[in-house]
Amino acid sequence: MAEPSAAPSPHIGSDEAGKGDYFGPLVVAAAYADELALTRLPEVGVRDSKRISSARRLWELEKAVKQICPSFEVVLILPPRYNELHGQIRNLNRLLAWAHARAIENVLEKQPGCRLAVTDQFGDESYLAERLMKKGRQIDLLQRVGAEDDPAVAAASVLARAAFVRSLERLSAEVGFSLPRGATHVLPTAREVYQKGGEDLLGRVAKLHFRTTKQVVG
Repeated sequence: MAEPSAAPSPHIGSDEAGKGDYFGPLVVAAAYADELALTRLPEVGVRDSKRISSARRLWELEKAVKQICPSFEVVLILPPRYNELHGQIRNLNRLLAWAHARAIENVLEKQPGCRLAVTDQFGDESYLAERLMKKGRQIDLLQRVGAEDDPAVAAASVLARAAFVRSLERLSAEVGFSLPRGATHVLPTAREVYQKGGEDLLGRVAKLHFRTTKQVVG
């Protein structure tokens, strides 16, 4: 199968944000790019969101993606729901597959003629394929490392990161101080959250299965 980034065929791209962050939600986004979008997205500078350092630029690119892509979907899983799902599924890659499948399925509802979805590879490739097949989705699914170089995946990456940053800002306002990104150097803030509202408040803003929780709660 040809690389979508090298071929003009319309397709869906999906990507996530927040997977490695202790604080904040897990966000999965999917974006459908037709022939015009596959050309326009790189022209306006849409790229892997990890390469976007300015928040202002992120908001600009998010707006551009929403204008250029005919269809898109953002699945925002806030910490309380994330902790509930992780407790049920007990496997991050399977949880990711569930979220990616949901985002892709919702875009397919709007673009039923689409026959290809591209996503960055995570875990066992069968996880996502099985999720989609359970819904009767007969599409080609391409999972590969470094898929963010694909315009549709890059568009999804921008949507997911923008939603994550916006949600983290809201959660920071809720606790009254800034919640840092990432999973290192978060222990002092986690302790501050715990001292303020106990495990209940911690569970409203953080992913509790991270080892940071045990360091805080004991």
